[in-house]
Amino acid sequence: MESASIPSAGYPFSSIPPVRLYRPLFSPRNLSLPFHLIQSTIHSFKLLRDFNPHIVVGTGGYVSFPTCLAALFRGLKVVIQEQNSVPGIANYLLSFLAEVVFVAYNSTVECFPRKHKCMVSGNPVRLSLRQFVSKAVARKEFFPRAGGKEEAKVILVLGGSFGANTINIALLNLYSQMLLEHKNWFIIWQTGVEAYNEMESLVRIHPHLFLTPFLHSMDLAYAAADLVVSRAGAMTCSEILATGKPAILIPSPNLEEGHQLRNASLMADVAGSRVITEDELDSTTLGTTIDEIIGKREAVMADMSERALKAAKPDASAEIARHILSLVEASTKKK
Repeated sequence: MESASIPSAGYPFSSIPPVRLYRPLFSPRNLSLPFHLIQSTIHSFKLLRDFNPHIVVGTGGYVSFPTCLAALFRGLKVVIQEQNSVPGIANYLLSFLAEVVFVAYNSTVECFPRKHKCMVSGNPVRLSLRQFVSKAVARKEFFPRAGGKEEAKVILVLGGSFGANTINIALLNLYSQMLLEHKNWFIIWQTGVEAYNEMESLVRIHPHLFLTPFLHSMDLAYAAADLVVSRAGAMTCSEILATGKPAILIPSPNLEEGHQLRNASLMADVAGSRVITEDELDSTTLGTTIDEIIGKREAVMADMSERALKAAKPDASAEIARHILSLVEASTKKK
């Protein structure tokens, strides 16, 4: 995705060979890890030599680690930003040598050995989410004929850019009966690019259903929604908080360090989000949980929304940028 989205936004893009750590740690597949790490670090070193930055920002993961390692070898300052509620191995190791560790949540500070380096900034969210769009205007973007009704309830279902098969299947077995029973309910359903053709062939056209492989205007989707059903990726969780949306989170079990499950657990604590594990997920469980939130009492939704907004850090981007620029300014003065 990055190879397409970053150039389209007007920024140069260079790919770096990833260095993947397999589980368990003593897996035979990790025997080639040192070779791949050296290869990727050398590649990153050459790119940094040509680009010659003042500072390098790492956000964790297989690509970030060798890049930050190369930066340290070149004598560059490194800062890291941990988006999840608990750090992965890359950010944990880099935190020993980083100037600053930006974290999303207060509890994340306890996960790092050098807590004095941590700054609780929150996660940056897209600027468009902070620009007010009325619910009525946003809904007309998806449901031109009926979405502007004040009594309408809109459910936004996000499976991620590549989709979430289990969420799609649960909703496929639920949407028709749900829309039949609730005449004022609407669904914005992002299937993911890979699952769209199959879902489109199985889903019956309905005036209260907007089916799409990908949402380009997430600001409008969030503005239109009363409830979000989603995976529990770090950035999605931050966007849910920033927009103050009640949420049902279904953490992906496929991430080896269990980040999404821990993100979802934290969201349940700070924002009252409901959590359905992959093993629990089916059309009955999902339908019951949706009905418990938007089908019963307005007070439930109001409380979840208020808690989410209180936990949000909408100025995260500006705070992180200010601190990074101050580090750059300090380093250039020394020279």
